[in-house]
Amino acid sequence: MMPYYWTPTTQQQMTPPAVTLPSGRPPGREESYIENILRLNRGKPGTFHFSFEHAIEQGKNTKTVRGVVEAAGRDHVILRELKSNHRFLFPMIYFDFAEYDEEMSYFNQNP
Repeated sequence: MMPYYWTPTTQQQMTPPAVTLPSGRPPGREESYIENILRLNRGKPGTFHFSFEHAIEQGKNTKTVRGVVEAAGRDHVILRELKSNHRFLFPMIYFDFAEYDEEMSYFNQNP
């Protein structure tokens, strides 16, 4: 009778792969992605611009919100409009740029 599986005669030791961080980046340091910058400036008043491939209204494919960032994730941002407290959830793919009324917070640029 022929076996349907193979049994090794010597046992091989498996070593897990080493985990390495990209060179030049200290562990635990935030990266300067847009969502991280928006989170650093949470609660600061600003103007946020979005554009869409489809029209919101006839002939209009942009949206501007005057408000503050409440939360930001990898693929979305939650804004609260200042004058009405209306909240928006925008996918980041539509985000164009932001203008802040005061100095923006940013990551420490020293290595």
